[in-house]
Amino acid sequence: MKLTQEFAQAPVVGCKRVAKTDNAGSHAKVYFTKHIDAEHLIKLYGLINESIYGKIAIKLHTGEKHGPNILPRELVKALQQQIPDSTIVETNTLYQGDRYTTEEHLDTLKVNGWTFCPVDIMDAEGTVNLPVRHGKHFKEVSMGKNIVNYDSMLVLTHFKGHAMGGFGGSMKNLAIGCADGRIGKAQVHGVDKDNLPADWNVWPGKELLMENMAESAKATIDFFGKHIVYINVLRRMSVDCDCAGLSAEEPTIPDIGILASTDILAIDQASVDLVYAKESNHDLVERMESRHGLHQLTAMHELKMGNDKYELIELD
Repeated sequence: MKLTQEFAQAPVVGCKRVAKTDNAGSHAKVYFTKHIDAEHLIKLYGLINESIYGKIAIKLHTGEKHGPNILPRELVKALQQQIPDSTIVETNTLYQGDRYTTEEHLDTLKVNGWTFCPVDIMDAEGTVNLPVRHGKHFKEVSMGKNIVNYDSMLVLTHFKGHAMGGFGGSMKNLAIGCADGRIGKAQVHGVDKDNLPADWNVWPGKELLMENMAESAKATIDFFGKHIVYINVLRRMSVDCDCAGLSAEEPTIPDIGILASTDILAIDQASVDLVYAKESNHDLVERMESRHGLHQLTAMHELKMGNDKYELIELD
């Protein structure tokens, strides 16, 4: 392994160009490989899983039916088979699509090939409130009830754009992905669950959404303590989330690789930095900045959820 310093680090507010990481202060470790394959994915997980034990939840965005950009099933299967007592976990959606009800969600899981291990739709039988320590907007957030059944969590994320969040990294995967489909997701989006605006363009977004997401993610992180780790896969990075399914825009930025860390802010910061370092990044960067998505990083920093300074340790 070698420590790389050549990757630029984006600030926590929107920018076009960024300064290099300095050497002052403490740094989180973020492991990186350009190779998007099972061998390297498993190797990365082995570098961050020291505190993972017991019954393990793999938080994954399993996508709408036939989504072209979701993580390859064989890639996930190879990793999952190396993790004893592990289960893929999901929750139902707030919007009416292929995963709105548990019945629809179960059918979508089969269509998309998530059949090689147990998949727990955590809000299928109810919800649980997890506290948000030092939250500005929430004291607690409603999650899928079954989240409390797990000892540890691996947040396995397809890093990409997002229609409202600007980008979807590990934080978004937790923030929206663990919140239950009716109460929690409405809380995070700042809308009334009983009177959802038909046009999502009028939903609150920008800074408020990013702060709400950070607080929701923090509730899950606080629940698991040190027993939660993060992997971001930077492949087929459409400007749209996997919740867009077949309507997602075709990616215009090349695949970058896989990142792994025990620090959620560091891994999302590093993922953003690697996107900024690419020449053909215009569409994805425009999506991030137009939605004020980099405020996700600011919000996590303000909540002391991790370190925005990191060492990028390359396996290749």
